Amino acid sequence: MGNLEQYNVSMEEIHHTKKLDAPSGTAITLAEGIIENNKNYNAWKLDEGAEKTIPVVAKRIEDVPGTHTVNYKSDVDTITIEHIAHNRQGFALGAVVAAEWLVGKHGIFSMNDVLNIG
Repeated sequence: MGNLEQYNVSMEEIHHTKKLDAPSGTAITLAEGIIENNKNYNAWKLDEGAEKTIPVVAKRIEDVPGTHTVNYKSDVDTITIEHIAHNRQGFALGAVVAAEWLVGKHGIFSMNDVLNIG
């Protein structure tokens, strides 16, 4: 969505009540990625947004799947991107893929390196 000024960005995450950090690292990474690629934003803020700030709502609800939602809202429409993790199997697979990728490598890496992003 880049620099389309007519869209206001907001985020919401939902996790189980035992999740201690709010917002989660995933939500922070998503917000930072949007900020990095959109000149209309320079920060994120928990719950309420200010000018040039992405509001991030962090909910903790008993027995729910992990959910991250990014909304792009304008006067004309709303575009929503949502990821729902129904269980931890996907996270485990990602850890195995990353571990296999690391074999023989030296240094500090992120999942962007593993996935060849950026």
